[in-house]
Amino acid sequence: MYLFIESIKYKNGTFYRLDLHQMRVNLVFKLHFPEFEPFQLSKIPAFKLFKKEGIYKCRIVFDNNIKEISILPYERKNFESFQLVESDIDSLPYKSAERTELNNAFQQKENCSDIIVVKNGYLTDSSYANIALWNGKKWVTPSNPLIFGTQRQFLIADNQIIEGEIHLNDLQKYSKIRIFNAMIEFGEVENDISCIHQIVKRSPSNTN
Repeated sequence: MYLFIESIKYKNGTFYRLDLHQMRVNLVFKLHFPEFEPFQLSKIPAFKLFKKEGIYKCRIVFDNNIKEISILPYERKNFESFQLVESDIDSLPYKSAERTELNNAFQQKENCSDIIVVKNGYLTDSSYANIALWNGKKWVTPSNPLIFGTQRQFLIADNQIIEGEIHLNDLQKYSKIRIFNAMIEFGEVENDISCIHQIVKRSPSNTN
């Protein structure tokens, strides 16, 4: 059966954006398991009993039932450079456990920290997180990301970022890039736009 993932940030007694993660769980059940009631994240015993200090990544693997829960200390990776990789990976409103296409694309990163997937000439996401680019006035996040992340949803609602199409030919209009996801807060990782390697590579999954 198809498996899904929710990764939730825990820091010093607080589970971040739990309401938005619950909304995404509810969507998975509505689309894939309409005959079942979605589980409630706030009622998971492992979450209710967890009281440690520090930052932890809470990972849930599930279908119509929870298959696996892990709560592990989190240490953020360094993201200093990005390789543009062309791929036809589908956009999804949730996180799938199936990452074969994304892993294939990631193999093209060479010496870079991560990739940014390009579809039909437009930027989408890194393999690890949503992205936003600074145009001098606003932070713009691709309107057609690979994953519609929970923090992305929060930042748009909070008017901290706006959606827009970012074409390869328009990268010179931007000066900075940020990446963010459930674990990385907006502004924690920011680089000059020159960190993007602009020679576009093609994912092996797209090679005839």
